[in-house]
Amino acid sequence: MTMIYVLIASSISFSLAWIIHSYINTHKFTRERTEKIISESKRESAYLQLDEAKDELRMNRETIVKLNASLSEKETQNLNLLEKLETQKQDLDKLQSKFSMEFENLANRIFDEKSSKFTMQNKDNMETILKPFGDKIADFKKKVEEVHTIDLQARSELQGGLNKLFELNQQMTKDAHNLTLALKGESKTQGVWGELILKRILEISGLQEGREFRTQVSFTNEEGKQQQPDVILNLPDNKNMIIDSKVSLTAYEKYYSEEDEEKRKRLLKDHVNSVRTHMKLLSQKNYQHIHQMNSPDFVLMFLPIDPAFGLALQNDPNLYSDAFEMNIIIVSPLSLLATLKTISSIWRTEYQNRNAMEIARQGGDLYDKFVGFIEDLKRLGSQIQTSQNTYEDALKKLSTGKGNLVHRAEKIKKLGAKTNKCLPMEMLDI
Repeated sequence: MTMIYVLIASSISFSLAWIIHSYINTHKFTRERTEKIISESKRESAYLQLDEAKDELRMNRETIVKLNASLSEKETQNLNLLEKLETQKQDLDKLQSKFSMEFENLANRIFDEKSSKFTMQNKDNMETILKPFGDKIADFKKKVEEVHTIDLQARSELQGGLNKLFELNQQMTKDAHNLTLALKGESKTQGVWGELILKRILEISGLQEGREFRTQVSFTNEEGKQQQPDVILNLPDNKNMIIDSKVSLTAYEKYYSEEDEEKRKRLLKDHVNSVRTHMKLLSQKNYQHIHQMNSPDFVLMFLPIDPAFGLALQNDPNLYSDAFEMNIIIVSPLSLLATLKTISSIWRTEYQNRNAMEIARQGGDLYDKFVGFIEDLKRLGSQIQTSQNTYEDALKKLSTGKGNLVHRAEKIKKLGAKTNKCLPMEMLDI
């Protein structure tokens, strides 16, 4: 009986030992599996961040390629314009040289034929005629040189502006991140800050307020309500484009500050919804239909932080296309700056074209003035020739012709007429 108890006790002890050993092994396996899951989650998060960084790098590279292509195109246009201006300048120099030579030959012929018959009055008349002609030539030459100088400066500014483009964008992005904490929760302050960033980009691009763009201009729509876009871009041919700044920072800042994954998902959704809300409100204003402006059928919605726009677009791929259907194009500092640089270059070309047209107009006026000068000079020569002929006819009647007055008067004197004066000897010798 004792032996049976011993066997039973041994069996129970062995069972307990096996149960304890199984529990320890199971706990160890569970802990290792948990650690492996955590490690894989961290590795997947790192891969996701790496993919996001690669996408951002790819977008930046594509932007650089587009900017380089735009730069090459503008350099080609500027080179063609420079060659055209140089050709016009050479033609002007040739025309000026030709006019000067023809005038000199014509003047020499007239002066040689008339010799000392010109009086001080004739000299004053010639100076009066020639002075406006000389002034026109000097002004024309100065205008050509100014256009040439402006073109060289524009090319230099364009190159320097593109070189600073990425540095400025990085600095602005950094400033935006630094201001996020100070601006969160204050919607009005965020709006003012966004407008300041927008104005700064406009000025950096080379546009001038009051000339190429206007800010906070009020209009009255057809319903009698006041409308005030943030910025109105002036384009050539009396066209306009509207830019309105919209800031979405609150949910964006909380998203990057939050560590809980579930809360981060909700905040990310709030951030995308905030951007969509701005789109909807801007679309309802219908700025593009303001009748006092000649605007295209879309408005630029400016988001002042590139990463904020990129995050929203990454998590809502339809964001951009939906905005386009609302007649809205979303722009960030980088894309807006590239667009404004292109507009600035277009304005420089427009100003240069206007100067070229002014040069052509003044060239035509100069040619017409020169033709008029030649006609006046011919009339002056004819009048001088007529005066010369009249003088010679009078001289014949006086002293050289048959029965002239000098000889007849001298005969009267010889006949005994009483006189107090005598005719000059040179008159009697003729």
